[in-house]
Amino acid sequence: MPEPQPRTRQALTKERVVHAAVTIIERDGEAALSMRRVATELGVAPMSLYNHVPNKAALLDGVAEFIMTDMRFASDPDADWQQQTRNLARTFRAITRRYPRSVLLVITRQPKSSVGMHAMELVLASVRDAGFDDPTSVRLVRTFVSFILGAMMREVGVTDMVTEDGISAFKAELAEAKLTNVEQLLPILAVHDHEGDFEFGLELLIGAMSALPRH
Repeated sequence: MPEPQPRTRQALTKERVVHAAVTIIERDGEAALSMRRVATELGVAPMSLYNHVPNKAALLDGVAEFIMTDMRFASDPDADWQQQTRNLARTFRAITRRYPRSVLLVITRQPKSSVGMHAMELVLASVRDAGFDDPTSVRLVRTFVSFILGAMMREVGVTDMVTEDGISAFKAELAEAKLTNVEQLLPILAVHDHEGDFEFGLELLIGAMSALPRH
C-alpha cells in the first residue's frame, strides 16, 4: 500500500486573505473582523497576513474592492437607457443579496484602485449617455444606490406573519388602538413580496427619471 502523501499547504495570497475576511463579515458581522480572526480562519500565524495587507483598514478596502469587482454587469449596447437602468439596478441588487453585510463597505469605504470602479464607470456612462447632465447623473446614481440598499435592509430585516391566528390577534389590538388603516390593510402588510416591491419601486424611479430634462 503506498504511503499517504502529505497535504500541500495552499500559498497565502491577498485574495485568500480578503476572501476569508468576507466570510467572517457575512457570518459574524463587520464588528467581528480582525487580523487575528482572519488568521484563525486561514489557519496561519497573524503576522503572516501583514505580508499581504498592512493593516485592518487596508483589509476593509480590499473587501470593498472585491465586492465591486464581483459585480457582473452585462452591458447591452442595443438596449435603451430605461432597460439598461433596469439591468444595472437588478445586478446591483443581486450583489447586495449575495453579500448583504459586506456590501455596506462599498458605500462606507471608497475603493482605492481603478479595479473596483468598473461598475461605477458603467453606471455613470449609462445615465450620461441617456442625456442627463453631470450633477443629475451623480444624484441619480446615489438615489438608485439608496433605493437598492434600503430594499436589501428591509428584505433581511422582516419576517412574514405566517399564521392567520397571529394576524387576527394583532388586528384586534390595532382595532382597540383605533389604527383603522393599518388594521384594514394588515393582511397585505403582513405579506412581503420582496421581488414585487423591488420591481414596483424600480419602475417608479425610472418613470421619475423619464420626467427629468435631458440633453
